[in-house]
Amino acid sequence: MQYTFASRMENTPRSFIREILKVTQKPEIISFAGGLPNPELFPVQELAATAEKVIAEEGTAALQYATTEGHPPLRQWIADRYKKRLGIEISPNEILITNGSQQCLDLIGKIFINKGSNVAIERPGYLGAIQAFSMYEPNFSTISLTSEGPDINELERVLTRDKPCFFYGVPNSQNPSGITWSRENRKAVAETLERFSTIFVEDDAYGELKFRGKQMPSIKELIPDLTVMTGSFSKIIAPGMRMGWICAPKQILEQAVTVKQGTDLHSNILSQRIISRFLADFPVDAHISRISEAYSNQCDCMLSAIKAEFPEGVTCTRPDGGMFIWATLPEGYSSMELFERAIKQDVAILPGIPFYTDGGGLDTVRLNFSNSTPERIEEGIYRLGQVLKEYLKETPNHHAA
Repeated sequence: MQYTFASRMENTPRSFIREILKVTQKPEIISFAGGLPNPELFPVQELAATAEKVIAEEGTAALQYATTEGHPPLRQWIADRYKKRLGIEISPNEILITNGSQQCLDLIGKIFINKGSNVAIERPGYLGAIQAFSMYEPNFSTISLTSEGPDINELERVLTRDKPCFFYGVPNSQNPSGITWSRENRKAVAETLERFSTIFVEDDAYGELKFRGKQMPSIKELIPDLTVMTGSFSKIIAPGMRMGWICAPKQILEQAVTVKQGTDLHSNILSQRIISRFLADFPVDAHISRISEAYSNQCDCMLSAIKAEFPEGVTCTRPDGGMFIWATLPEGYSSMELFERAIKQDVAILPGIPFYTDGGGLDTVRLNFSNSTPERIEEGIYRLGQVLKEYLKETPNHHAA
């Protein structure tokens, strides 16, 4: 049977991560390929007690249709959290609850991207955003990431030449690189965007998971009328509950509400009420501190193992939060070839290729430290180090995959 699909399906890649994860399901494989939070840190007992309480006390309301914007107490908590963590004043009426932060990206794509529109994105950029935006058939303009954040000269060139409908970025513990933009870089990005009246989509999925350095100002604080901020409960409570949110100026939020109504009417109200009650009943700051401390230890463990086991010539970022370390191989060596060799030794990595919309990343690797014990991190990095030493003895083949 020959089916006729919309043209957009030809331009939308399947999730490279999901495909690779199929290869890593065997229990003997130590996987650094995914982007999973550590399930040992999920508040299972607390959520079980909260869910029971919500069903018992709020039963019919928790199981009925609800408003598109989301559960008011949950939106109020998010607004209060922005004030507490970032010092910015947000009204609950500027917040829309979504099915995870991935839906935020889809709604933003629907609102702003026409076929052929230009979208600016970090290089490397978050794969989930590339996939979500690709549905709407844009042209991507990339801004190279330095150790301080986006290259300001490149940003200015792209804004001048391509006039993108928005610039998407992850200022805190970026996925995939682990880089946190510096204070000076944020200020320069904000000033440049303001000069061109270009919207910034600020993905703050990892903002709460900080274990080194000072809290940086959000772009939302610097240019509030030009910033659409996205957030998620996946990293600080549980990803399976699929709860995220958009925080945006009123006119933009109204558009997001309209397109969400055409998508799913509203996000899972039972999950919303359970999370809202959980946040009210349990010490969430202590819970987040516990997660951040665990990830700090796991990150330090991986960095120490890398220093001990990786051969000279392989460079790595040193994140101050989040879940990822970004490694770069010497010129001419292929991360896909490394993946193939490593999987034979029962260790999985994620080649950096799908994080680039314009080619590149052939010699880069994303390593996840959040979903492994220190013992498995040490063993996995030891195995990967052995594979790297053997591979780097060979003459580089100039990125042949």
